Amino acid sequence: MDYKKYITIEADKRGGKPCIRGMRITVYDVLEYLASGMSEDEILQDFPELTKDDIRACIAFAANRERELTKISS
Repeated sequence: MDYKKYITIEADKRGGKPCIRGMRITVYDVLEYLASGMSEDEILQDFPELTKDDIRACIAFAANRERELTKISS
């Protein structure tokens, strides 16, 4: 998945944290909801402005960041 279509970083929004499509919902917010046990459907119910692709983009973004960290430490 090309997460770059979904994840935006704006210096004046949420302290420059990666957000979803310019909204104030951060990648970290979504990942924390998933980590706490919320399902995709529960997240979408609580945040109807999100889509399943938004959630997948958050996961892809995190995977890419992990991949980049692994390159640095090798």
